[in-house]
Amino acid sequence: MAEATAPRAGTSPAAPVPTAPGRAGRARRRRDTRAALLFISPWAVGFLVFTAWPMLYSAYLSLTDYDVINAPRFVGLDNYRQMAEDPQLLLAIENTVVFTLLQVPLQVVVSLGLALLLHQAGGRAAGFFRTAFYLPNMTPPVALGVLLLLLFNGQVGLVNEVLSWVGIQGPAWTTDPDWVKPGLVLISLLTMGSSVIILLAALRNVPGELYDAARVDGAGFWRRTASVTVPMISGPLFFITVVNTIAALQSFSEAYTAYFGAGNSTYSNDAALFYSIYLFRQAFEFLQMGYASALAWGLFVVVLAVTLVQVRLSRRFVYYEGEQR
Repeated sequence: MAEATAPRAGTSPAAPVPTAPGRAGRARRRRDTRAALLFISPWAVGFLVFTAWPMLYSAYLSLTDYDVINAPRFVGLDNYRQMAEDPQLLLAIENTVVFTLLQVPLQVVVSLGLALLLHQAGGRAAGFFRTAFYLPNMTPPVALGVLLLLLFNGQVGLVNEVLSWVGIQGPAWTTDPDWVKPGLVLISLLTMGSSVIILLAALRNVPGELYDAARVDGAGFWRRTASVTVPMISGPLFFITVVNTIAALQSFSEAYTAYFGAGNSTYSNDAALFYSIYLFRQAFEFLQMGYASALAWGLFVVVLAVTLVQVRLSRRFVYYEGEQR
């Protein structure tokens, strides 16, 4: 009978061969997969039914002449050619661009200033002002449109009344085309509470040692803000810039309520004709669904392009902790 031989000196025993997972392991993974699919199915169904399908169908409608009553009639790229020749559309684009260039920088700067003030405050006062700044975000946009007409009325509005206290004669905010968009920009600042809260949370995550080192070097408040605060919260600043840009390009509710709603024909509305308002009117007032669909895809492409440019530029100006450059 042969004897078992021991392994030679200097050699190691063969490594154990991993066994394939058993039937129980495979069954458990299948159960986990089914459970995960079950949990995400409400979102998946909602996305397919209410987002993906409408987008695909609107892409088809953009190639048709469709008035809701009659069946769509295929016209190819005629709707897109009409966009290039539509003077009202050019006016809407100009108004939207001007509003965005005024609103986004102002909202970011004011939000940062308020966040810095809240960061310096403490105790119950900080909690009260955080709530006070955020509450207007809960106000329906339609109510803000009505509030615009009340506050910025050229004759009896509260804004001009306050300006008269310091000897300034306020403009006709709602009837002078040169002041319509500035009034809309100012009323939009009431909804910057979410930006203030985001920046305040970012400020509280800035290491205090950086401020101590800056003070030792003799840096004052503005120098610390420019050299420490802004670079360290550049990520959140970039986020609110992108979000506010997208929102400004799609601005609709406040301007439509104030200048295009029932009973507002006496106000100058050409200066408040934004792209989304023009799109809405083409679809639901003039029943030009095909043309409106083309306008919607035009807005989608513009928003996507602007966002991609901002993301590209962020690689130079945005600092993320732990990211190697």
